[in-house]
Amino acid sequence: MASATTPSFGIKTTPAHVGYDELRRVWLEADEIPEIEHAWLYDHLLPLFGDPSGPVYEGWTLLTALAAQTQRLRLGLLVTNNRTRLPAVLAKIAATVDVISDGRLDFGIGVGGLPKAAMEHPGTNLVAEYQTFDLPVGSWSEAVEAFVQSLVLIRRLWTEGEVNPTPVQRPHPPILIGGTGKATLRIVAEHADIWNAIGPPLNTVATLAERSLVLDEQCAAIGRDPRQITRSAQVVLSYDDPASTRETLRQLLDAGFAHLVLNLPSPFPPKVARWVTDELILPTLAAA
Repeated sequence: MASATTPSFGIKTTPAHVGYDELRRVWLEADEIPEIEHAWLYDHLLPLFGDPSGPVYEGWTLLTALAAQTQRLRLGLLVTNNRTRLPAVLAKIAATVDVISDGRLDFGIGVGGLPKAAMEHPGTNLVAEYQTFDLPVGSWSEAVEAFVQSLVLIRRLWTEGEVNPTPVQRPHPPILIGGTGKATLRIVAEHADIWNAIGPPLNTVATLAERSLVLDEQCAAIGRDPRQITRSAQVVLSYDDPASTRETLRQLLDAGFAHLVLNLPSPFPPKVARWVTDELILPTLAAA
């Protein structure tokens, strides 16, 4: 894993309303490009946007297939919903993927969004997802408590030999936690190696910079050096206006977000990984 300040760039291919062959094509292309260091999927059981009856692939299953076919990329989910799998089962799944990928897994996980988030972000299928799959919906405090318990148990299973095989990476795969709320940032300070937040267009760079300061405060409260936590941000790129995406990436680097994930809208153009590298990654690195 890169240090908290060394820039690294990755791609995210949302596995909804797109075919498996297209996803595989993009990942295999990216695997051949050194400047793309990591690749990500998401963890939803219905498409988050668009027709809820459209195709969407289960995140960990798809990640396993892509891990088996790539050689270099670090990989993971942005992020696993803690509500959908028992923690011991998730520990076993993640350990298996780390073995299959020969130690390339970054373990992305979050509390799991509540359906009420649909009111804050209209147009999503969160309500339908929870209803269709009968996902548990309790209070936010219950969800946060369950999340902490999962992190403690998963780490123990990985490090104390209670899953076999254990992960390749020792003492365990890097833990990436997604979210920006105060309760989540407290958990990030205690448990995460990487903190990921959704950037523009959902959240401004200024907002992420403010949340990063809150994370610093949470680290100070428990005596942890905040520099131990890599700051990561997702950015939805624009194929039509790469200059605006480059400017956003530059601002995020200036704000201390060194782990940058470019969310590729589908349909994916031919040679999209090469385009991302030439139009976005290399110019941003040259200007840094």
